[in-house]
Parts: sequence; structure tokens; C-alpha cells
Amino acid sequence: MGFEVIKPGLLSTLQDEGRYGQRKYGVITSGPMDLFAHRAANIIVGNDWDAAVLEMTLLGPSMVAKKNMLLSLCGADMEADVDGIRVPLWRPFLIRKGCQLNVHYAVKGCRAYLAVHGGFEVKPVLGSRSTYLRAGIGGHQGRALQAGDVMQVKQEVIGGNLHHPGSVSAFIRPDYEENPVVRVVLGKEAAFFTDVSRRILLAQSYIVTAQSDRMGYRLEGVRLELSDGVPSEMISEAVVQGTIQVPPSGQPILLMADCQTTGGYPRIAHVITADLPLVAQVKPGGKLRFREVSHREAQEQILLQMMDLQLLEAGVRAWVRDRGGI
Repeated sequence: MGFEVIKPGLLSTLQDEGRYGQRKYGVITSGPMDLFAHRAANIIVGNDWDAAVLEMTLLGPSMVAKKNMLLSLCGADMEADVDGIRVPLWRPFLIRKGCQLNVHYAVKGCRAYLAVHGGFEVKPVLGSRSTYLRAGIGGHQGRALQAGDVMQVKQEVIGGNLHHPGSVSAFIRPDYEENPVVRVVLGKEAAFFTDVSRRILLAQSYIVTAQSDRMGYRLEGVRLELSDGVPSEMISEAVVQGTIQVPPSGQPILLMADCQTTGGYPRIAHVITADLPLVAQVKPGGKLRFREVSHREAQEQILLQMMDLQLLEAGVRAWVRDRGGI
């Protein structure tokens, strides 16, 4: 056993890095909305990057621990406590058997990630433990947590080194903001839009509407117009997390972790992978602005982010190795 759920929170689902290798069959990837926070949470409790964690949206759960566990909480500031004592973000902390973890409303950001040493134990479906709500597969019975659920945690030996100093420096964390400027590369169909619309995309703010979810963010702002004679729909082609499509309404849709595998709307731009964590932390009502960068800069930024995580992992593993384990 690991946790018994007392209150499930607004939307709490188990996610690993995603369901890869199945898109050719129309099966979506899923996985965490904020991949950086997911990976960081796993690293600082000594897990592999792909271990299943609990993704919590806007309001987290209350859960009772069924054994001693080493935990970490990364991403949005959800002001968690254990039996009323505040626990830190972006660093490991201990919960003892019988204590209650309470994860409150997100003060800053939108999604937080709870990792446990050993990882949450659920049966993989099509090679992944990620929850895909629309299909009812993966995670805990293919759905969000409910009161009374019991979540299993892999059996791992917890020694005396429970409070290792591993933490995620503010220098390498994404710069979460309520209204971020995120970098994009122009999409395959960018030339289908008028010059004015391409300038508008990069000059105006777009509101994240209440109709946004893990599949995509519906944005609201100045209408984007196709050039004369260009059809508003096309033969479906591949889309991925970060693709910005423009339907006939002219209001962009930014695809996220549970997006479909193909789409038939023109793709005006793509948010670079390194900035997707910033998008994942924007609440409904927040605003996004877009800044164009080159493919080279997009690649450099994700490589730098990966290097930061690898250095963090190396530091944690060295500390654990020198002391004979967690």
C-alpha cells in the first residue's frame, strides 16, 4: 500500500512520460503536461525519469500514508502540508505511516507533481502507466482519483538518509508566470495566413479560456485570417503537443498532452518543447504571448534543459551512492 485517498482534489491522475510508439494506430501519447516538473520530482526522490507520478490540477488531494515514504512535490505552488506542517516544494520530504498529506489550491501555477520513492505501482497499458481519461485506460482504473481509492507504491527500502539535500535550484526551474511569453517556431501552413495575422500572432496576447483542458487550450484574442482562396480545412496531417492550429473561427487552439494524433486545421506555429512547461502552468483566464525563434534556438533550449536535469540527477545519485542508499 501507499496512500488512501480522503479527498481526490479537482483532477488528480497518474502519469508517466507517455504512451510512445502507438500514434500510428491513433493512440495518443498522454503523459505529464509539465514534463520538467514531472522529471524533477522523480529525480529528487531517486526514481528513473519515467516513474509514474501524481499530476494534480488547481487543487490537490488529501491522502493518508499507509507506510513511511520519501516524497517530492514540484511544479505549481500548491502549499502542501503533512498533518498541518508545511512541506517544501522542489525538494524531498518524509511522510510517516498514518500521517495525512494535504495538497491545497494552487497559489501560483496550475499543476503540481507528487513523486514517491519507488514510484506509484499501476499496470502499464500499451507500454505506459499514463491515464487517458477519454479512453478510460492507464493510471488508476483509467480515471481520476476518487475518495476511498487506495494507491499502491512499489516496495523500496527506506534507510536512514531520508532527508538528502537534493533540491531543484531556482536557476534551472522554468520561469513560471501567470501571463508568460512563450517561444514558437512557425508552422508548415504559416504562409497560408495573411501577413497581418502572422504579425498579430506574435504581437497580441491570447486568453486561455475556461474550455481548455489536457487535450488543448482554446485561446481567445484577435481573429487570425487565412489569405484569400485558402481553404479553412485541409487533409489531416500529424499534430503534436505544442502545435497551434487555427479553426474556421480564427481563434487558435494550442494542443497539449492529450491531443489527437492528426488534425485538419492549418498549423500556424508550434510552441518549442522547452517552453511547454510554462504553458502547462497557466490557469484559465491567464494570457499567452508568442515570440518567434529559430529551429536552432528551439533545439538548443531543450538540450540545455536536459543537461540541467542530468546534472541534478548526477548530484542526487552521487550523494545517495556515497551514503549507501536512501
